[in-house]
Amino acid sequence: MADRIVAFAGSLRRGSFNRALIHAALELAPEGMTVEQIEIGELPFYNADVEAEGDPPSVPAFKSALRQADGILIATPEYNYSVPGVLKNAIDWASRPPGKSVLNRKPAAIMGASVGATGTARAQYHLRQIFVFLNMFPIDQPEVMIGNAA
Repeated sequence: MADRIVAFAGSLRRGSFNRALIHAALELAPEGMTVEQIEIGELPFYNADVEAEGDPPSVPAFKSALRQADGILIATPEYNYSVPGVLKNAIDWASRPPGKSVLNRKPAAIMGASVGATGTARAQYHLRQIFVFLNMFPIDQPEVMIGNAA
């Protein structure tokens, strides 16, 4: 079992269902496991020109938290059959520079809640596709897709 998990929601909304899932994970973590919630809202839009000048202040802290984690937990909403732009942006920052991604060989669990019936299934499968390129290890089961969230 991983000792230190870093968790974040792919939603910026304070009252989002996916933030609630992260809070539940914090409360339900088994003994011996720590789950640390981090935020992705302060990350600027990824821009290679900005990166070439040096990472903006929020980026090194984000990368450091991911690097030090034994695993990652992502709670994603589903926007237009895919992951939210803010989540993809965070993943893009973490994957840079090429060959030095803090996500390489990192186990990752995915969960999500949505008002739709499929409960973020498409977004989660899209994340799994992204993980292939990043050489991440998605946790296959249990699948947590909460539909008709209210």
